[in-house]
Amino acid sequence: MGWFVLQVFPQYGLIPRWPENGTGFIHPDDVQLVERLIPSERVLRRDGFDGTYYQYRYGEFSFRLRPCMWLPIAGEGIDIGDEVETIGTGMERELFVGVVTGMYYVRRKGRILYRLRRAEQTQKRLYLSEHLRLLTDKQRVRPGEIKHPTPTWNGAGERITDW
Repeated sequence: MGWFVLQVFPQYGLIPRWPENGTGFIHPDDVQLVERLIPSERVLRRDGFDGTYYQYRYGEFSFRLRPCMWLPIAGEGIDIGDEVETIGTGMERELFVGVVTGMYYVRRKGRILYRLRRAEQTQKRLYLSEHLRLLTDKQRVRPGEIKHPTPTWNGAGERITDW
């Protein structure tokens, strides 16, 4: 009897080096996109596995890869597209609301840095998660995995009339 590992999604990580065996691990429809995104220090979000390909996302870009070596990292609850508020550090008091447009992992610090867009201007500075307050409500209920029969009623039956 084989052991199965339950994978919990989303997972976060990066592919810092190009796999040595070419582009065979990339879904044929996604080769051009993936060649632009990896290898890099971008933090990719892995959303699921269909038995052959993992589904990845980086902001508005979605692509599929076969299982390959990647560096898993712990997510911090902030994703690309989330609305955040800067909370300032030290004497810095320029607080603003922005949208996360990039996530980058700095291995020597072991941290994720976030790039923000304020109005229509991308900020030069990168922010740590403790300098941001998440404004996007991310509570979601995942769809059920058990198929339940849908009840049907044909109109026959007794009606309660004495209430």
